[in-house]
Amino acid sequence: MTDIPIPSGRVADPDSQPSVDPASALHATPLRAGLAVIEGVLATLPLSPGVYRMLDAKGEALYVGKARSLRKRVANYTQIHRLEERLRRMVMDTASMEIVTTHTEAEALLLEANLIKRLKPRYNIVLRDDKSYPWLMLAEDHAFPQVSKHRGTQSRPGSYWGPFASAWAVNQTVNAMQRLFLLRSCADTVFANRSRPCLLHQIKRCSAPCVGRISAADYAGLVAQAKNFLSGKVATVQRELSAEMEAAAEKLEFERAASLRDRIRALTHVQGSGVINPASLTDADVIAVWQTAGHACVQVFFIRGGRNNGNRAHFPSTVKTDEAADVLAAFIAQFYDDKPPPPLILANQDMAEAELIADALSLKAGRRVELAVPKRGEKRQVVEHAETNAREALERRLAESAGQARLLEGVAGLFGLATPPERIETYDNSHIMGQAPYGVMVVAGPEGFRKSAYRKYGIRSAIAPGDDFGMMREVLERRFSRALKDQQAGAPPAEWPDMVLIDGGAGQYSAARAVLDELGVTDVTLVAIAKGPDRDAGREWFFTGDKPPFQLPPRDPVLYYLQRLRDEAHRFAITTHRAGRSKALVSSELDEVPGIGAARKRALLNHFGSARGVKQAGLEDLQAAPGISKETARRVYGFFHGT
Repeated sequence: MTDIPIPSGRVADPDSQPSVDPASALHATPLRAGLAVIEGVLATLPLSPGVYRMLDAKGEALYVGKARSLRKRVANYTQIHRLEERLRRMVMDTASMEIVTTHTEAEALLLEANLIKRLKPRYNIVLRDDKSYPWLMLAEDHAFPQVSKHRGTQSRPGSYWGPFASAWAVNQTVNAMQRLFLLRSCADTVFANRSRPCLLHQIKRCSAPCVGRISAADYAGLVAQAKNFLSGKVATVQRELSAEMEAAAEKLEFERAASLRDRIRALTHVQGSGVINPASLTDADVIAVWQTAGHACVQVFFIRGGRNNGNRAHFPSTVKTDEAADVLAAFIAQFYDDKPPPPLILANQDMAEAELIADALSLKAGRRVELAVPKRGEKRQVVEHAETNAREALERRLAESAGQARLLEGVAGLFGLATPPERIETYDNSHIMGQAPYGVMVVAGPEGFRKSAYRKYGIRSAIAPGDDFGMMREVLERRFSRALKDQQAGAPPAEWPDMVLIDGGAGQYSAARAVLDELGVTDVTLVAIAKGPDRDAGREWFFTGDKPPFQLPPRDPVLYYLQRLRDEAHRFAITTHRAGRSKALVSSELDEVPGIGAARKRALLNHFGSARGVKQAGLEDLQAAPGISKETARRVYGFFHGT
């Protein structure tokens, strides 16, 4: 890929072709200024494939597009009379362009998808997918591999199977692996310290390798069967289990034969087929789009090893003029940007660039990827099932959005906002006598809670135990000081709240109001919600600066909504505090010693029994500890004794 330098001093005029100073174009109409920028870039563009980015005056991406021929594609934007109104506005907002050339159009498609997901341009169809997908892992860095759920980087040696649509789906498969193959799910530290079988062995969910109830060779046989099962070779596994059962019966080992019979029954139950578990599919993703009222939902089903690994609904940002096929094509390109595509993708819409998308995904996967739209048979039934799920998910979301809109209108009317709030921030804090103090912020808006926008604030200043006012002041100062800096730097206005809700009464309101006034934040509505008499839900008092404290009728829907915001902030504050307190309980002075990682810390604690023992040890004693070098021993001794 090659970056093309874009000259800023010459702009090509489509009529006369002489150079034009772009500064003079800026004095013309905004549309003409944007058109001049595009024409200036057009003069230097090659006919090769690549990706172009249209940027606004702040340097933020307006649109990312790919082209087989950059010059021909970008030239289309100069034909203003042929563009729809939305694209005319985009041209008008364009202040500069960036170009990257690629070797093929497939490479351009992959780069386009990556940039769209990262930059989220205003005029693109953008996939909102900020959640990671769990995988099933068979760890192979141990003599007795562990089966477990895994998220994140696949750095541990082992086999990974997935993705799964949810934690529930992967947990179901882990449970099946325990029932069918008796594989252990305990951590290595638990495994190393067992002296007798655990409960899972007693309920026939584990072969108890930790206490020698199964040999390494026999356990390896179970692992091999599990891999065959996960790869879709169920018939092979079933034949092996049947042969083992018959052999055990011939040897009069009836208890073992009964155990194998139970495993065969469980295998048959797990492999039940139908529309949910299609027999004709081994490894495939089923993707269906549905559009209603200018909104779109894309439903994805993961089929791996002939089993349904669950499904997830996605709601990409679109405009009313986007066709369903275009939404689906953009979704598929972006969806596989950070995950491996399966050999087969089934869709419910014929896409103009289906062949190009398949080529790009094949390039990414390093093997052939087929993109098909089935018209009949079991595969068509599976696609229709996904389409039905997409339609129902979109209908539920629109119904919830309508209800949410009415609630936000009620909030606006109650607190005198000019329009329904787009972003409500709710604050709370949690501590125990000043220990592990944390403040939190939760965010809600027209689409419900925005968990990706939640924030935790570990209290840094020296605050007296129980000083909730001081904690709230610090949290608000840090949040809005940062917001003001971002605003001055041109951050998106959506990150600025319309309303701030804090858990507390008149005192909390006064403390928060003082912070906002000091920072010059006057365009945010501040509300405090205090628990009612005897802390009864439904009798809350509301404090604002415009009128005396008031209550709402006990069954008011807006009251329920504000309670939900307060309760969500309270839940998040408590879980954050508990996590911080648990971390503090397992920390020690050794964590502060430079160059001492988890392994050396564990070696020192195992040898001396406690951090206090390490602190009191002499230099020679430290050097005698297993796994501790002379340099490390001198570093630890010097840290505690100041030498």
